[in-house]
Amino acid sequence: MKIVVALMAALGLQWFVMCSNSNAAVKTEPVEYKDGKTTLEGFLAYDDTVTSPRPAVVIVHQWMGLTDHEKNSAQRLAQQGYVAFALDIYGKGVRPGSPQEAGKLATQYKSDIKSFRQREKAALDFISKNKKVDPKRIVIIGYCFGGTGALEAARAGFPVIGAVSFHGGLSTPNPQETKSVKPKLLVMHGAIDPNVPLTEVEGFMKEMNDAKADYQFIAYSGAVHAFTQKEAGNDPSKGVAYNEAADRRSWQAFMDFLHEVVPVSK
Repeated sequence: MKIVVALMAALGLQWFVMCSNSNAAVKTEPVEYKDGKTTLEGFLAYDDTVTSPRPAVVIVHQWMGLTDHEKNSAQRLAQQGYVAFALDIYGKGVRPGSPQEAGKLATQYKSDIKSFRQREKAALDFISKNKKVDPKRIVIIGYCFGGTGALEAARAGFPVIGAVSFHGGLSTPNPQETKSVKPKLLVMHGAIDPNVPLTEVEGFMKEMNDAKADYQFIAYSGAVHAFTQKEAGNDPSKGVAYNEAADRRSWQAFMDFLHEVVPVSK
């Protein structure tokens, strides 16, 4: 009996050490980069035990700016072997203190698509120069406001091979300008999201069909806007709410998409 207990203890210690080492492999750091004269501050996560260039995932934040939500996603992706970079659209030190402030900032960039795209291009240029990254295998993703941004990067023809929107806006000011979309797309949508009505969904699909885009569109029943964000609360009647099933299923769909488009070499 003592031998069995000792063996179990040893195995438990070995498991703990393995897990600790695994967690220690993921490094995170805030990083500064530039868009012209504007200083931006993003968040980088990667597995420091990997020396060869890896695929990268660039994460565009929701309207409250770069928060723990995007940082957590970056760390989860780093654990899967990707270099993850959560970018900054607003600028270093510019973080909304309320939904009202966030609304003004988000509207500013959604109304000025050229500037929105330029901030994304600055992040893509920055991460593509990282020695840990294979610049030919970059995917851009985003949440809400950031989902809109990920789709705009695809529309702009930026050097990404995939673009993913989690509960993002689907419209663009000039859809007729979208002549072709080369990156593969994954759009995950709340089926009863009042912020993105059916007319917007239909307009997006027409735009993508006309552009001969390779896209997947998944609608999650019972889900509204911000369904991956626990900070959104749990009352769908408000139009924004966390939905555990949609969160879990959308992440799995996203991982399946990544494994198809930019698999990590073993």
